[in-house]
Amino acid sequence: MPLNAIQIGGRSINLFSRCTMWFLWLICLLLPNLIVGEEEKPPAQPNIIFILADDLGFNDVGFHGSAEIPTPNIDALAYSGIILNRYYVAPICTPSRSALMTGKYPIHTGMQHTVLYAAEPRGLPLEEKILPQYLNELGYTSHIAGKWHLGHWKLKYTPLHRGFSSHVGFWSGHQDYNDHTAVENNQWGLDMRNGTQVAYDLHGHYTTDVITDHSVKVIASHNATKGPLFLYVAHAACHSSNPYNPLPVPDNDVLKMSHIPHYKRRKFAAMVSKMDDSVGQIVDQLRKSNMLENSIIIFSSDNGGPAHGFNLNFASNYPLKGVKNTLWEGGVRAAGLMWSPLLKKSQRVSNQTMHITDWLPTLLEAAGGPPAVANLSQQIDGQSIWRALVQDKASPRLNVLHNIDDIWGSAALSVGDWKLVKGTNYRGSWDGWYGPAGERDPRQYDWQLVAKSRAGKALDALKMLPSRADQQRIRAAATVTCPAQSSQGTSCLATAFSAPCLFHIRDDPCEQYNLAKQYPEVVNALMTELERFNATAVPPSNKPADPRADPRFWNYTWTNFGDYQYTRNDLDTFSGDITLAKTV
Repeated sequence: MPLNAIQIGGRSINLFSRCTMWFLWLICLLLPNLIVGEEEKPPAQPNIIFILADDLGFNDVGFHGSAEIPTPNIDALAYSGIILNRYYVAPICTPSRSALMTGKYPIHTGMQHTVLYAAEPRGLPLEEKILPQYLNELGYTSHIAGKWHLGHWKLKYTPLHRGFSSHVGFWSGHQDYNDHTAVENNQWGLDMRNGTQVAYDLHGHYTTDVITDHSVKVIASHNATKGPLFLYVAHAACHSSNPYNPLPVPDNDVLKMSHIPHYKRRKFAAMVSKMDDSVGQIVDQLRKSNMLENSIIIFSSDNGGPAHGFNLNFASNYPLKGVKNTLWEGGVRAAGLMWSPLLKKSQRVSNQTMHITDWLPTLLEAAGGPPAVANLSQQIDGQSIWRALVQDKASPRLNVLHNIDDIWGSAALSVGDWKLVKGTNYRGSWDGWYGPAGERDPRQYDWQLVAKSRAGKALDALKMLPSRADQQRIRAAATVTCPAQSSQGTSCLATAFSAPCLFHIRDDPCEQYNLAKQYPEVVNALMTELERFNATAVPPSNKPADPRADPRFWNYTWTNFGDYQYTRNDLDTFSGDITLAKTV
């Protein structure tokens, strides 16, 4: 009789076979529950890195078809992720940043008219819950490096009081990249902070490097056991600086751009290149910290670029019409991309419509799933397009309100492929097409730089960098061209008193052919939609400059002047000693 058998009633029973049968039966019983449990286990929350360029033009990156300014790190992310080719932002700094942080159109927060100046006693309304506060509730730790520009007249409006754990950067809208002072309306003061303290020790450190250094330190010191990271990298580049040195950049970096004929454009390109290197350093540190595999990286401009002569700058939105702070495509259609291993269909150009307000719900769904979006206020304007981006599905966004500015008499709205433009800014003086086009020959684009860049190497190590042939295909698909001629339409004369203009953006991305006369019913439908939006607008919150803000009263620094109590006589006797004022 076998050793694994026993004799019962004259029969030999194999114990091994009987135990095996019971074991298999037990596995079959439990396996479905084990599988379901594994499927229901939530994935690790991704780190979120949001890199916002300042005043970068549509044509100032390599992935949109220009070989003039080398941006190999940004391009590597673009080719490996998703290029957002129908991605819209607000036309200028403060409105865009408010839209990003709140998920609301600027008309719903009072931030729709121009920018917030350093001497204004206002900020993004405190009742607005903003992106880091939402993410912190999901277990994130949030940090900001760089530009804030959403209010600082009282400390409670500044980053450390609105969800961020650290901030190295500046509160106002611009600064000199070396001495970190900002000139506004003939007032001059230092604006560089480490937390809430003035960062005198950073004098002489180039702003892009300061922002990069803090970003890298935040990543390197992040403790993943305490939750995921949200890092908001808000570059000063490539916003112009003070009038005495509007495009500050090290000479060695300018020399690298000797192929660009115009000297000011050469300096602008060097500023962009420095920012691109920053992107590479951030991606490389994510790799070193073993965080890259579970990260979402977004790169975006805050608005269209200021062309030569606008704000003493030299950006290019070629071939799009208009510039920064206009409602033409060149003012509101931004260079943008998203990269993540979580994207099921990457290495593509997306023509899904997206607006900067969509980032808040989109990133919340990426971080916390559908329940995180379900808890959002119904008052936000953004829509989550996370699943649409991940799976390459149609965007749920059907329309985009570009802005309504009743002070300047301008407004623009897109519905589907149609865009309505009513009125204009700057009395039409920036309503044209501006270059430079740059080198457009694909053969002049240096493909080797992409693979050799820090970002390129990091992505190649993850086997996510596409082949050169695929990079060429993606870049060609992301290059916007204008139709040479059309049998329909006329030129658009947009003034505060003229009839609105209508464009079919898919066929005419450069807004050359006004179709308002051919499609009056479309004009009427879009005007009705525009009026519906305007009925929900709150008044602009702009305020006159407060004399208390003058930096000469505060040791020549821009500061939180509203937190101090003093009289008119105090202002007359101030000697530049902040201790003379009393905190409220």
